[in-house]
Amino acid sequence: MLKYPQLDPVIFYLGPFQIRWYGLAYLFGILSAFLLLRNELKLKLFLNSDQILNFFTYVTIGILLGGRLGYVLIYDFDFYLHHFFDIIAIWKGGMSYHGGALGAVCAAYIFSRFNKKSFLGLMDMLCWGSTIGIFFGRIANFINAELFGRITDLPWGMVFPLAGPFPRHPSQLYEAFFEGLVLGLFLTFIYRRTWYKKGVLVSFYLIGYGFFRFFLEFCREPDIQIGYLWFQLTMGQWLCVLMIILGVGVLSTLFLNSKNTKKIG
Repeated sequence: MLKYPQLDPVIFYLGPFQIRWYGLAYLFGILSAFLLLRNELKLKLFLNSDQILNFFTYVTIGILLGGRLGYVLIYDFDFYLHHFFDIIAIWKGGMSYHGGALGAVCAAYIFSRFNKKSFLGLMDMLCWGSTIGIFFGRIANFINAELFGRITDLPWGMVFPLAGPFPRHPSQLYEAFFEGLVLGLFLTFIYRRTWYKKGVLVSFYLIGYGFFRFFLEFCREPDIQIGYLWFQLTMGQWLCVLMIILGVGVLSTLFLNSKNTKKIG
């Protein structure tokens, strides 16, 4: 068994305000994605500097609104129904990945319409860059000792604060590695191939994230307020099934369109 490093979720205080690792993870993720994607957005999608900043502003707002509302509506609606003003307390944690992803998609679509840019192209960049944010976000979950894993007898199990006396999977680190690092490197590999076309990263991202998250959820403790759903699967797993189906649908559509174009040519 490994000892859980007791890390303070608060980095430092500024009067009544707290600077937390959780908030810093979002900042690092967005800034890192900006540095990774700005040249690609300029060269491949012909966005100027102002449009790039606007795009990231749209997406940041979409992630924050979607992530918070997704958590409130999907994971803990009963609590927030009776503690309405806690909805805005993002600094306490409580963000839904799937809600944030949907918010980012809506933001990218609105931006694409206003600026007459390729929605699929923007979504490819968004999916690629989001893996960095996922990596930092899961590390922050580990520091917060939240979203911990199920009980295990493996030698790297850890006893998390407020999770009982038994060692558990450090599932936050599993997710950081597979959903963030591995998926990010895989999408980079796909993007650098000569056969890459717009929409391919979207489909592989949906399939890849859905696949990794589905199986890693078997190591992660279900949300206490929801527990297990049909067939003893969690809410996260069912949402990942939808992601995989959608990803396969996008990939199939791209493949069929490519075949039809060749036939016409």
